[in-house]
Amino acid sequence: MINQKFIEKIREDFPFFYNQVHPPIYFDNACTSLKPFSVIEAQKEYFEKFSACAERSSHALSEELTKRIEKARQKIAKFIGAKKPEEIIFTKNATEAINLIAFSFNFKEGDLVLTSDKEHNSNLLPWLFQVKKRKIRHRIIPSKPDNTFDFEKFEEILNQEKNIRLLSIVQTSNLDGHTFPVKEIIKIAHQKGILVLLDSTQTVPHQPVNVKDLDTDFLVFSGHKMLGPPGIGVLYGKLELLEKLDPFLLGGGTVSNSFYSDYHLLKPPQKFEAGIQNYSGILGLEAAVDYLEKIGFQKIREQEELLNSYITEKLLEFPEIEIIGPKNPKERGSIISFIIKNKDSQEVALLLEEISKIYVRAGQFCVHSWFNARQIKSAVRASFYFYNTLEEAEIFIKTIERIIKL
Repeated sequence: MINQKFIEKIREDFPFFYNQVHPPIYFDNACTSLKPFSVIEAQKEYFEKFSACAERSSHALSEELTKRIEKARQKIAKFIGAKKPEEIIFTKNATEAINLIAFSFNFKEGDLVLTSDKEHNSNLLPWLFQVKKRKIRHRIIPSKPDNTFDFEKFEEILNQEKNIRLLSIVQTSNLDGHTFPVKEIIKIAHQKGILVLLDSTQTVPHQPVNVKDLDTDFLVFSGHKMLGPPGIGVLYGKLELLEKLDPFLLGGGTVSNSFYSDYHLLKPPQKFEAGIQNYSGILGLEAAVDYLEKIGFQKIREQEELLNSYITEKLLEFPEIEIIGPKNPKERGSIISFIIKNKDSQEVALLLEEISKIYVRAGQFCVHSWFNARQIKSAVRASFYFYNTLEEAEIFIKTIERIIKL
């Protein structure tokens, strides 16, 4: 069991806790995480030391910044087990990264894209748009009643359908925190010649992800959910696949030369990184990776399991509460989403804040399709990270009990 004094020491690294005598209880980490001082300082370094363009100019500032950006790319490539830094493309966020694939992929009319029934809008809407734009097809893989992956349904679809070009699937759901067995899913897809894109936005901050081991073709994640700044994300792609893709955006930084009638594209990753990049965000993301490696995923997992196990056990004592997804907290990582019968979820969230300064998410969590298909209006989502404490979890449960009695 993780030493709680260690957690208290960690909290000193975060201005959110450090600058307040009685800080709010932040249980909205699936939306965005808090930022440590080291990430903030890394961003400040860009503005105070560089404030220049990378790769454009030949002066010392530009050359030094270029080296720093490429060092960050190498760090992030190593962090997720990529073979080469060229396989790391910096984007605005995971949403842009998925759209890059959706718009750059060489689809033909009648090609099929598969997704799960638990996809965030970021991994649903781009494919629905392509259905209209390029007349491709889209099909949903339904989950089991407990929201876990249904291999039987998956195999059934694979045997029924032809021209399946891409499986674009969430690794860890922001709806219920459950992590799909993606390594096995990818293996089955590859046996059918299907490429795989993983939305690992909720996975990379909480557990080790190795793209080489998974053998995924593409993978995306966002910086702001893993202690990093907003406005920076990553697309990983196998280099041989990236080389075949057309760029999503074109402009400065994507070409080696241009003429009035033609242009010469650079190789990946530059051909996908049009315009001036979010340099401060890239340096901040590198600092976030350093911080996560310093803490270690074992400690992160232990603290999240401690909190989710305690809260799950207590919530299950209330007959008015229904938990979304598997009942076993170890299958839901750092998230617990639930419905209180005869209580409006938005009202519950407001009362949590009003009574105990607890910040959670209420609504449909950008998974409107899942809620609408089941005619569920909304839910409450509490999501934790390694800097949250058991004391905060206890206050949360006491407040929920008070709300139920209202």
